[in-house]
Amino acid sequence: MKFSTDRILTTHTGSLPRPPALTRLYTDAAAGESVDADEFERTAWNSVDEIVRRQTGAGLDIINNGEQTREAFFLYVRNRVSGLGGSWNRPPQSDVERYPVFKERNRAANAGKVAISGRENVPKAIGPVHYLSTDAIEAECTGFTDVLRGHDGKYAEAFMTAPSPGILATSILNEYYDSMEAYLAALGTALRNEYEAIVRNGYILQVDSPDLGLERHVTFHGRPLREFLDFAEMVIAAINAALVNIPRDRVRLHVCWGNGETPHDGDVPLRDILPVIRKANVGGFVLPFANGRHAYEYKHFAEMPLDDDQVLVAGVIDTLTNIIEHPETVADRLVRVAQAVGDPSRVLGGTDCGFDTSAGAGRVASDVVWAKLASLSEGARIASRQLFGNWRG
Repeated sequence: MKFSTDRILTTHTGSLPRPPALTRLYTDAAAGESVDADEFERTAWNSVDEIVRRQTGAGLDIINNGEQTREAFFLYVRNRVSGLGGSWNRPPQSDVERYPVFKERNRAANAGKVAISGRENVPKAIGPVHYLSTDAIEAECTGFTDVLRGHDGKYAEAFMTAPSPGILATSILNEYYDSMEAYLAALGTALRNEYEAIVRNGYILQVDSPDLGLERHVTFHGRPLREFLDFAEMVIAAINAALVNIPRDRVRLHVCWGNGETPHDGDVPLRDILPVIRKANVGGFVLPFANGRHAYEYKHFAEMPLDDDQVLVAGVIDTLTNIIEHPETVADRLVRVAQAVGDPSRVLGGTDCGFDTSAGAGRVASDVVWAKLASLSEGARIASRQLFGNWRG
């Protein structure tokens, strides 16, 4: 995993806008309609090529496939593991329920939207969970490698994402295992195949674990904080077990409080969960510091410092607003994070979350997304001139 050796490197959190034609194919398939496999392959991989081109054009250093070959950041796993069936609807977020006027406005704004839902008609675990085959992830990695060959020299590093056992355990209702710990262990064992395949193919692995923040105001709403922290400890243990064969400098962990424009006033503070998160055997953390609820929390890294071999990907771009951050604002945010960390070489510029975590669900217009990412790159250049005096990029 690259450090910002002489300038602040830039990256993002994973999902990028899917074109309408690809989103429609995903939603048609989810609705049970017939989708032509050749048309899907062609549309998805053309989109990956375009996504790579747009990332390098925006000046990003560490890029990915934009999750174009998946319908959502965790739901795609339902086609790769056994033991799933039936469906259920995830509980609502407590911050939405507390504000009925907002809830109704939000419902009306999303009515009729063509998108994959990460909350409705989600499968359940009704039998033993096992990873079926590495064919799909190997094909995804190989296809991405083929695309990247046409962009050699235009980026510094590439990554791929995979969900944590925790987000699967809380999203895919357990009706088989006798405990959460057993369910998490089974999911971790299954995901180990995916994690190792990504690294084996030469990519940085990003483990997406919004559960370590989000589930405090969903699954664990109204319950003692200690119960949520115990869950978080079990998730980290399952992640570490799944990463047993992977060097930690090939893994970064993304944690957030959900990618919704909601009040977020029930979010668990980072200060409460950071001691648990830091037990993850990873080389970096990806955290949101651009949104109005968590923008101050970078300060905790002055009190609870990173290990010497770890980096912090600081979210300095909000993925829920169409306001394009000014490069000077981005630079200011990066400088403050670097000062708290105490070493600018261990800070990278990033986004708070993905821009399209489920196909069609993104709130930011695609043309604005690319303008925001270009501003991220320019802001990183400004910050680099302040933090690395001998750099003149």
